[in-house]
Amino acid sequence: MAVLEKIRVKMGVFITAIIGLALLSFIIDADTLQSAFSVFSSKYDVGEMKGKSISYQDFQKRIDYFNRINQIVSGTASIDEQTSEMIIRSAWQDLLSDNVIIPFIESAGIAVGDEEMFDLSQGKNISQVLAREQAFVGENGMFDRNLLVQFIKAIPMDESGNLATYWDYLEKNMKVDQLVGKYVTLLAKSNIQNPVELRRSIEDNNITSDVSFIVQPYSFAEDTSIVVSKQEVRDYYNKHKHNFDQPASRDLEYVLFEVVPSMEDINAAEDDIEKLMEEFSTSDNLRLFLARNSDKPLDTYYYKAGELASKSPVLDSFAFKAKYSDVLPVFKEGNTFKSARINSIKQMPDSVYVQHILLPNQDKAAAKKGADSLIALIEKGADFTQVAAENSLDKNPNTIPGEIGWLTQSAMIPGFDTCFVATPGKLFTHETQYGLHIIKVKERTKPISKVQLAVLEKAAVAGRETYQGFYAKANELASRSEGKIEKFNEVTKEMNIFPMPAYNIAEGAKSIANYPNTREIARWAYEAKVGDVSQIISVDNKYFFIVSLTKVREKGVPALADVEKDIASILRRDKANEKLVASVKEKTAGLTSLEAIAEVLGTTVSKQTGVSFGAPGSQQFDPKFIGFVAGATPNTLVGPVAGNIGAYIFTVDSRETGAFFTEDDAKARANQVFGYQVQMIPTILEKAAKVVDNRAKFF
Repeated sequence: MAVLEKIRVKMGVFITAIIGLALLSFIIDADTLQSAFSVFSSKYDVGEMKGKSISYQDFQKRIDYFNRINQIVSGTASIDEQTSEMIIRSAWQDLLSDNVIIPFIESAGIAVGDEEMFDLSQGKNISQVLAREQAFVGENGMFDRNLLVQFIKAIPMDESGNLATYWDYLEKNMKVDQLVGKYVTLLAKSNIQNPVELRRSIEDNNITSDVSFIVQPYSFAEDTSIVVSKQEVRDYYNKHKHNFDQPASRDLEYVLFEVVPSMEDINAAEDDIEKLMEEFSTSDNLRLFLARNSDKPLDTYYYKAGELASKSPVLDSFAFKAKYSDVLPVFKEGNTFKSARINSIKQMPDSVYVQHILLPNQDKAAAKKGADSLIALIEKGADFTQVAAENSLDKNPNTIPGEIGWLTQSAMIPGFDTCFVATPGKLFTHETQYGLHIIKVKERTKPISKVQLAVLEKAAVAGRETYQGFYAKANELASRSEGKIEKFNEVTKEMNIFPMPAYNIAEGAKSIANYPNTREIARWAYEAKVGDVSQIISVDNKYFFIVSLTKVREKGVPALADVEKDIASILRRDKANEKLVASVKEKTAGLTSLEAIAEVLGTTVSKQTGVSFGAPGSQQFDPKFIGFVAGATPNTLVGPVAGNIGAYIFTVDSRETGAFFTEDDAKARANQVFGYQVQMIPTILEKAAKVVDNRAKFF
């Protein structure tokens, strides 16, 4: 089990080597993998890929597999919410890899043979999957083949089968990494920029122009006098449908009843803390007292002056003026009543540099005898580092033997509190859950006065009557709305309640309007119809939501009626811009100098040097304007022309060819374009495979 423990020590937590797609992380953003066509799927299916349904049972098997991988790596079966979400994402991306990405790559004739796999795992060309694996990284920070050999040899002796499972996991990653690498290389080798294209790119980007120009900006105000016909809207929609492709989303209106303490609840909390004050002032075991009577346990941290200011100015002001055992009278912060007592005052450093030797402690007498012997040896002049290397159980390969390094109160090994009051250079022993330590504080910062505060807290909590009162109000709205938005609007108006909007709620959204843990609201919204009103949706036993569904947007291209107003605004804006250009042209007809034109338009002439596609700083200009400048004849009045931000009239005063845009720049830009193209591959493949993702309905 030593090999397995090394994996756990080195990796710590599940690193989500998401099979297939994680290996593409250098070209694929996880958010990109959310796009797919909207296709009807069975309500019992988690999704669909290439016409194949992904059942809940099949998907759960993938989740169970990644749960096991996580357990092998972390050494624990318990997982938090973040890890759970990561595992679900890994399972889905594993399915995408198996059913969409890898079959496509293999269809291009790309394969990985058995001999190649052996070479990747045990030969000369070790896979980067293994080279990056922390369990196989040696003391020098480089891949250590001996560690890999030890791992492989340990597999047959592992009765749990965990090492074999993890090796299978790594092998699949190796194969997919190799397939993806070959495919990207194939694309890269096919992405040829011939000498003519390269020369043209360099020449075009090295041509700079000095320009004098006038710009008349477009108006942001919508010109309602401009008429847009239904046919124009329809034609625009048919031509630009792809621009309106959208993810599924919902618009809501909600009323929130937040359960807050009543004045009676607040008074009760104050009474509770006042009753405890006499015992709090005299208790000789504040840790036990706070554990029994306070909302929060004893904070063992020692604060220096100013550190408490951000938490509580009242406590900060008290802590560094009071004496040991002084008590701060009850005060109120928000709905919480507090008191404080000085529990300890010490002269302490901010940080200490610690060395240790860890000894086994099963036989306490033998451990104590061994520790005394080693301490005597060191005190006689033996080198601490050498003694630690020969005797300590702590064999961290990434540090000098015996070195723990700098510790602070915030970054400290449990049980090493005594290091902050220990005499530098003096050896002492301390027992922790890890064993018996011989400890030496090698160095420390200058000790300063620090205070440990015992804070008694009693927060006002909504009582049963208060809770029921808020629930009754929420229930009144829900009941009287009868599940219909018309009734909901009537009742909220009558009750003088103003519903709040929430727009573009994604399927499976876990927060709404900054309120966390509201996934049940999103789930309701995707099962409801427009105009429906929910019953009470309770969140964290503190919030009561009543929600109405006001708009549904399905995944894909919306119907013309849904985007008609948006298209009309776009066309109206375009016509207004054309109108401005025509107006400028009319006003400046016959004028031959920029100065005369500027006077007529009530503006000034601006100048800019070094304008080009590739010159540094040119990116801040309107790209259409740069295009017009690049194609203009020097010393010729041009315009008005329509840019992105306004109508331009300009002259190119001079033009020259520089050398700032090099061959390397041209190649880098070509590679950048190639990178964008590669990023689109997963999206294209998912659309071609008609991937449907219904995970939000189940997880």
